Amino acid sequence: MILINLLPHREEKRRARKRSFFVGVGVAAIAGLVVVGVWYSVLQQLTTAQQDRNAFLKAEIAKLETQIKDIANLRSEIEALKARQKAVEDLQTNRNVPVYLLDELVKQTPEGIYLTSIRQAENVVTVSGVAQTNERVSEFLRNTQYNSKWLERPELVEIKAASVQTANREQRRLFDFSMRVSIKRPSAPPAAGGAAPAPGKAA
Repeated sequence: MILINLLPHREEKRRARKRSFFVGVGVAAIAGLVVVGVWYSVLQQLTTAQQDRNAFLKAEIAKLETQIKDIANLRSEIEALKARQKAVEDLQTNRNVPVYLLDELVKQTPEGIYLTSIRQAENVVTVSGVAQTNERVSEFLRNTQYNSKWLERPELVEIKAASVQTANREQRRLFDFSMRVSIKRPSAPPAAGGAAPAPGKAA
């Protein structure tokens, strides 16, 4: 009988399997390192690209903030110019108010009324005068209420009977009255026609 010793052969196969295992582990480790390296490189590129985008956005935001500040300053200057323009327009209008006021009073004062006093305080004008009848005063109030572009909210303060002596030494019964009226600003101020009439002139 021939005996064959198989121990070296088995040992050799065991060593071969170990080598294969360690080679497989090494290859897997190298492949894992390669994947990790590639992934890290991709992450670095993505991070760099995002940082570049963030820097670009910050620069653009800074430009927009500067433009917004410029726009805000420009708006402030425009508002200041508008305020100055309005002040000049108001000054111009207020300078012409007495002319418009006297012209309007002449237009709205009916016959039979003589104005003796006109006093203005802010936008309120107090008018005093003499009327032939109560109806004339009522007509004056209606005219300033409904027909005037510059006068509004008339209010009768006082009316009382008075006797005056005419040139023929006759006693004549008249009515002293006092009224308040407010000045309003029409949308299109009428042009003053000619010189301002005298306040005591009969309408």
